Amino acid sequence: MFLDIGQGAGIAGATGVRPFLPPLLVGALASSDAGIDFDGTDWKFLEQPAFLGVVLALTVASYGAERSGANRLLISRLTGLVAVVLGALLFAGALAAGGNEAWPGLVGGAACAALAFVAVGELLGRARSRLDPGAAALLPIYADGAALLLAALAVFVEPLGFLGLLAFAFLLVGGRRGEDRKYAGLRILR
Repeated sequence: MFLDIGQGAGIAGATGVRPFLPPLLVGALASSDAGIDFDGTDWKFLEQPAFLGVVLALTVASYGAERSGANRLLISRLTGLVAVVLGALLFAGALAAGGNEAWPGLVGGAACAALAFVAVGELLGRARSRLDPGAAALLPIYADGAALLLAALAVFVEPLGFLGLLAFAFLLVGGRRGEDRKYAGLRILR
């Protein structure tokens, strides 16, 4: 249920929801002290080459698993779990970097990442079902680009991160409401 994005929406991992590029960007920015800095906190590892190397390895493994035709539901759930963990770590680290208590970021970051993963997964699943295969193949590139842009904006213009969260909630609620209306209309035609 937690990472189940709905039957009509497709599978998130198959539609391009990959949570790896934003942590790589934020870690790279933090290591150069550009916009965020985890130095002086217990979260310094988020900008260390070893952590970023692990995230990069997960990126390559995820991409390889998608291309291999492995179990898409399993890939989606594992990717969702990684998204939740990375979201929790980054939010906690960002709070600590701002001089605040970090533990609320573990809970809030996990919730934000889960919301984003499900909302974007459903959006891309709906879009994929309406596009021809060539155009649908580009969706992961668009999703990765949008994720990088939102991560950069969240680092440099902090309130935009909260607006992104509201947009994810709107996508989730609006998309599900639209699906309910579609099926209600189909019942009327019977």
